[in-house]
Amino acid sequence: MSSSRPRRTPKKPTDAPSVPSDRHACFAIAAPGLEPLVARELAALGAVDATEVAGGVEFLADEFLLATAHLQLRIASRVLVRLASFRATAFHELERAARQVEWTRVLAASSGFRLRVTCRKSRLYHSDAVAERVAAAIVRGVSGAEWRESGDADSEQEDESSPEEEHAPQLFVVRLDRDRCTISADASGALLHRRGYRQAVGRAPLRETLAAAMLAGADWDPRLPLLDPMCGSGTIPIEAAMIARRIPPGLSRRFAAEVWPISSAPDWERARVAARAQILPKAQSTIHGFDRDAGAIEAAQANAARAGVAADIEFRVQALSAAEPPASEGLLIANPPYGIRVGESAALRDLFARLGQLAHERFGGWRIALLSADPGLDRQTRLAFETRFRTNNGGIPVRLVTAQPAVRTRSRTPG
Repeated sequence: MSSSRPRRTPKKPTDAPSVPSDRHACFAIAAPGLEPLVARELAALGAVDATEVAGGVEFLADEFLLATAHLQLRIASRVLVRLASFRATAFHELERAARQVEWTRVLAASSGFRLRVTCRKSRLYHSDAVAERVAAAIVRGVSGAEWRESGDADSEQEDESSPEEEHAPQLFVVRLDRDRCTISADASGALLHRRGYRQAVGRAPLRETLAAAMLAGADWDPRLPLLDPMCGSGTIPIEAAMIARRIPPGLSRRFAAEVWPISSAPDWERARVAARAQILPKAQSTIHGFDRDAGAIEAAQANAARAGVAADIEFRVQALSAAEPPASEGLLIANPPYGIRVGESAALRDLFARLGQLAHERFGGWRIALLSADPGLDRQTRLAFETRFRTNNGGIPVRLVTAQPAVRTRSRTPG
């Protein structure tokens, strides 16, 4: 006599919080120190559960919000979608869990993929071995899938080596931290700072996302004038003009998540229609970009034309000492040289002193915002700066500082 016993359903080795089937568990990567600004952006876009964590912001999104975030986020570096989270202290645990990931949701048959693997304080510490197991699970789960390349990184932060083309192989980010494995799919493709307008750059160009962060951190009101007296190739004025006109930074490009098998084309199109509808015909106030380098101004004008904001910005070849306020109040904002190279300190002390003198004598009703790497140079301005955020620019620790100079009348020679 045979007895039948109920079959036990294997338990999934994932213990991440459950996510509604119509939502994505997302992670917007932010440069260190910019997490609060990205959280503020997401809240303004309708993410009611945006949570700041180290390195970014976690949020839930339906397909429309995922599309909207890609079109509208100005400060985030990229957006990941979490696929699985589980504990793995041995390779057989990693292999079993990786095989249960629904890879076909985000990777079409016969597609290429890339892996970026990080292992920290975990028993599985060899990133190449981890990559091999995860790649094998993907190849097994997706017909014709091909592993193109892999790499490792210190964190989920943006990867400078990421391909610039929008149709690069799908990137999966695998992170092992204290024996917890998190697998994510890159929903963005090319990094979000690649707006498409900046083809001409000057020396030490400022990344578009950091320029937008400077404007947000300085609480710039687009109804007030803005002046960058050291604008280089124009990134700050261009980002300001796009903000003033509500031009979505991602409107002219495509994203990795749009070609996922689970992607909803109508939702992405609806998000684009909504994004276009918000654009204003012109900036609400004047935006100015000055630089003493004629080549930099030429590059800035070309970049502004590609961004569609050439008519909103006055670019001019002009030395810092010649800057005059176009109105009684506004924001003077700049990314001055950092003085990292030997022999630059004396010249930069003079530059900052001139900037401070200019602020006190001519821009008394204006707020001043600088991205600075050296508090010693800040003191040369004799401005009472307040630090708004700390981050990195090209590997250099920097701070956004703001001040409201006291009004000082210019001394006049009796006539």
